[in-house]
Amino acid sequence: MDKKVNTPITEETIENLTAGDYVYISGTIYTARDAAHKRMYEALERGEDLPFSVRGQIIYYMGPSPAREGRPIGSAGPTTASRMDKYTPAMLEQGLKGIIAKGKRNEEVIKSLKDHHAVYFAAVGGAGALLSKCILSSEVIAYEDLGTEAIRRLEVKDFPVIVVIDKDGNNLYETAVKKYVAVHGCR
Repeated sequence: MDKKVNTPITEETIENLTAGDYVYISGTIYTARDAAHKRMYEALERGEDLPFSVRGQIIYYMGPSPAREGRPIGSAGPTTASRMDKYTPAMLEQGLKGIIAKGKRNEEVIKSLKDHHAVYFAAVGGAGALLSKCILSSEVIAYEDLGTEAIRRLEVKDFPVIVVIDKDGNNLYETAVKKYVAVHGCR
């Protein structure tokens, strides 16, 4: 089912998202990859504040290529999610409600998504140039020294994603395989 979502994400929005839904996100989302997640995690361990409030927000695991002339950002494809699995439960504990990336998540992350009523969205890998067309603006807001891995605030319009893991832990990567095998009889 196609759904439109505005940020910040509310509990009501989370309740209405199910694994397999096609979602178009509009509003503010943030980017962070490995190095930024490591810094945020270490800040939390020291009892410090994060460089922005993640409460009700979406983090996109992405490091863009340089912007072309007249564009706010370059290619903006998703990063593999499992690289952030170590840090994700801590971000969810802070109120993060959505993550955009690609690939599977470990059991600890899935449990944390359920415990904190959050969702994991997938963006299509290899479609970074197309995804960038949904990004209206990009501004580095923290860790500028990390270059492409700096934290950015993006304004997006109808950014296309799929709900892979919903608040109940339903996992499209598992259910889609089972459905495919049932229909096509191969493994």
